[in-house]
Formats: sequence, C-alpha cells, structure tokens
Amino acid sequence: MKFPALSTSKTLNFPANLIEKQKIPFQIFLRKISVQGKTNRSGKSVHALSKNNSGSISIATTVTEERDRVFDSLRNEKGWIHFVGIGGCGLSALAMLALKQGYEVSGSDIEWSSFMDGLQEAGALLHLGHSVENMQRNAASRLPDAIVVSSSIPQHNVEILYAKSVGVPVYKRDHWLGKLTQGYNLIAVSGSHGKSTTASMLAYVLDGMGDNLTAVVGAHVPQFSGGNIVFGDGWNFVLEADEYDGCFLGLSPYIAIVTNLDWEHVDIFQNEEAVKATFRKFLSRIRVGGHLILCGDSEGAYSLLTDGKQPIGSHTWSGLRSRPLEKCSDSYNITTYGTTSFNDWHASSIRPNLKGGCDYTLCHQGCSVVDISLQIPGVHNVLNSLAVIATVVTLFSDQSPINNTINRVSLHLNNFIGIKRRFEMIGTIYGCHIYDDYAHHPTEVGAVIQAARQRFPNKSLLVVFQPHTYSRLAALKDDFANALCDADQVVVTGVYAAREIDEQNVGGRELAATIIGPPSEYIPTLDDVVDKLAFQISEKPHRNIVVLTLGAGNITTVGPKLLYEMQRRLQVNS
Repeated sequence: MKFPALSTSKTLNFPANLIEKQKIPFQIFLRKISVQGKTNRSGKSVHALSKNNSGSISIATTVTEERDRVFDSLRNEKGWIHFVGIGGCGLSALAMLALKQGYEVSGSDIEWSSFMDGLQEAGALLHLGHSVENMQRNAASRLPDAIVVSSSIPQHNVEILYAKSVGVPVYKRDHWLGKLTQGYNLIAVSGSHGKSTTASMLAYVLDGMGDNLTAVVGAHVPQFSGGNIVFGDGWNFVLEADEYDGCFLGLSPYIAIVTNLDWEHVDIFQNEEAVKATFRKFLSRIRVGGHLILCGDSEGAYSLLTDGKQPIGSHTWSGLRSRPLEKCSDSYNITTYGTTSFNDWHASSIRPNLKGGCDYTLCHQGCSVVDISLQIPGVHNVLNSLAVIATVVTLFSDQSPINNTINRVSLHLNNFIGIKRRFEMIGTIYGCHIYDDYAHHPTEVGAVIQAARQRFPNKSLLVVFQPHTYSRLAALKDDFANALCDADQVVVTGVYAAREIDEQNVGGRELAATIIGPPSEYIPTLDDVVDKLAFQISEKPHRNIVVLTLGAGNITTVGPKLLYEMQRRLQVNS
C-alpha cells in the first residue's frame, strides 16, 4: 500500500447534511430461541435433539458437540484451563481474560515472554517447557477441564497428545474464540497489518465513551489496566482477529473490519490469492444485518468487495474509481474508509503536528466534518483511526446525533498514546533517539520509516532490521530491500527463525547485499550490533540521529541494551 505525502490544510466545519443522515441502527444479535432451550448472555449452547431408529430421543455425540458441552460446563462452573503456548501475544490475552472471568489458569511455553510476567502476577501457574507434569495435580488425580492450544504449537506436542489420551478436550485457538465470543456483539478487527493498533484504539475509545466492553488484543496496551485485555460485562466484544492458520474463520462478527490485505504469512498462504480466498470466507461469517468496514485504499482489501472483479462503472486501480457498491452481499452493509475521496470516510490534508503525530480533516462522502488530532505518527495510523471512527458511528448512530458521537471519538483519539512495540520510544542519549517497532513485513517497514521521517524530518535515520522467518525473507527479500532503502543507514541481523529451520539458502547477509542506496551492513548477532552502534554513536556524540530497531523477534532487546551501554560510556568519559 502506498501512502500519500503530508500536506497543509484548513480547519473545516461539520456539514448539516451529515448530521441529518442516519446510519444502520445498532442491533444486538442473539441466537434464535429454539423449542429445546434458549440462549442467554453467556452464550450457552443448545444441543439439537434428534430421533433414532427406535423413535426415542437422543443427543448427538460428535466431538464438536462434546467440546461445546464441556465449554458450557466450564463457563458455568469456572474450571481449570491450561494454555499451551501461553507466552505468545494471542494466547496470553485469552489466558488473562480467563483469569478475569474467574477460571483457574495454567500454561506452558518453551521460553519466558513479557506477557507471562503479567499472567503470573494475576495468578496463573506457568511452566517453562512442555511436559505431562504441567497438566497434573494431586499426583495426577486432577487434570485440566480443557486445554487451549496456540496456532504455532504442533499437534505432536506432548501436552496435546497426553490430553487426548486421557480425554481432556483440546481446543485450537479458533474454536475457543468462536465459543468465547458467542452471545456478544463481536467487532472483529482483521487485516494483514494494523490489527493490534486498530483494535486497541477502538477499545480505548469505546471504554472512554463509557461502553462496558470486553476486548482482547495481541499486544500490550499501556492504557489498558489489563495489559492486553479490557474486561467488562457489556454487549460489545472487540477482538483482534488473526488470519494465521485461518484462526478468524471460527468467528461470527456483527462488525468485521479489514484494515488491508497483503501476502503476509508466507508459510501458511501460497500467494496473495490464497490470502484473499481466506478473507472472503471470513466475510461470509458476518452475521445477517451486520456490517463490513474496509480500507478502500488497500487494493487487496478492496478486491474483496467485487470478488476480484471491478464494479460496474468503475475504473482501474488508479484511485479514479466510482464509489464502491453499497453491498457485495445481501446480508450485510459496507462502509469504506481511506485517504481518497471515493471512500465513505476519508482523511484529507494530512499534516504533522507538534505532538509528533498527525492532524487531518475528517470527511464523509466528500464533505468536510471536523479536524482530528493524533499523538501517534504515520499515515497508517490515520487509516487506523478512520476505521475506529467508522466503527463507532456504525455502533451508536441511533443512540445520539452523529456530530456528538464524532466529537467524543475525536477527544479519545487525541488521548490515545499507542501500544507496545509500535514506534515505542526506548530513550534518548547523546542526541540519539532510540525507537523500537514490531514491523516485520515490507509494508510495515515502509510505513514505520515514513512515520519516523514525519516525526524527525531533520535527523539521520539508522535502521536495524531483524528478518523474521526464513520463508518470509525468501519470498519478500526484494520488497524488504526496497522498503529499507529509504533509511540513511541499515544494519541487518541474522534471521529470527521462530518456528522454522533454514531451508531457504537466504539470510540477513543476502538482504544487506540487495539494499541499494544507503550504506548497509550485515551483523549477525544482536550483541555485536549493540557494540557497533555504541562505538559509532559515541565517536560523534550530539549529532541528530534516530535508531530504529525493527522486527518481530528478540530485536526488541537491542534498544534497551544500546541505551544502557551509551549511559555506561557517558559515565566513564565524564
């Protein structure tokens, strides 16, 4: 996705015709009451009854129905849940939510993560390494009532095999999420990039507006007391909905947000067409009468509206298109957002502000509405905020005048400070500003470099990039090189393999050699990177430089170590 250049603007007024325009009213969707039973707020399952050959009534006993029965029992009795892969961003959030809901929680992972600190403080029993003993209490006389498994955990994991052998129900994350969110108005935030920021921004705004929502986000949010969750007893549930391993296909959202679409998980999807096919399945899960909110600036996302075909009367992908069709489905409504005027909601006159973020003029169907101010930088965050605005208006358009709703949303957007590892400031020393970001895809790398240029237009930008997985690097090496060439200096580290082994014959050295323009260097180990940068920066102290560490692996340790090393050298030389 290409981002427009920043520009100057004027403050514009809210148009009267928008105030009068009514949106689809907010609805609460509950499953239909059947003759066998009914659905309540907790989402309790109703088992279908059927007659067997003798004419007597029997209950189906499929594996899915049995797991549903166990889930309902767990929900009512608050049993013991064990999470396999609990240290990851996705499963740690579900474990924290389970703790807040009153469950007994344990979990295991192969290494400790920062997410596990909060879980341990909240009362979870955590184990390093996978073992049968992690699931046994009282000399194996007590076992978990259920285990929930991360998408990254292989099925031959010892804890999964043991659970199956002793009859403990095993839930993959997708099935658990589907059951967990039943009975709520689910707002599922999907997309290849920006899910965590958009979901946390939306949850922060709704919480600030007094909505007693529940939210689960795959990142630490400093403004959430629960770290990566919000726990309430209202009807709305904001969820970061991940396409990895088809995880979001177990959901039934009332509102689905698609921030963009890219070929991201190359180890799961063969190409971008495979990603689109999975997202189309996800859109088919939107509830009847629900809503799709989609970024029209993303070519991949926009193609979902037409099933790969251009709508009647539109032009090629040049931005000179007519407005998208109001529906691509008879079952749900569509709202688009972006930086171009064919979208229902769009941002114009995007410009940097004194807080280091972005200001822009919010427009609806071509009419100026109000000026929005963000503390977080980058056009990608402007797009994220537009998704939030479109969603909140959809939720509450029948409960208060639209101008009142947008003014309240604007206030809370202005106060949102972002999430962990998204352009996160580590510290400043010797005139050197150190930032860390999770960016691990070329689109994300390009976006965060642009954001750094926006915030620090007169500073030199030194990027340290740790490639994440061999398969992604092999598939997107040239795209990474193009994204990184916008820096002033690049250091590429060894590949963070994550779940993979090196079968691609490509690594950090090959990427560094491909970058054209800025000086680029391959330094395999992170400790050597720290030593190199500390020496380089201390040689010429007080020059204007920004160090940006990028990647989804342990590259996040480089910034704090560099800051410590620079402080140590400063004390020695003083």
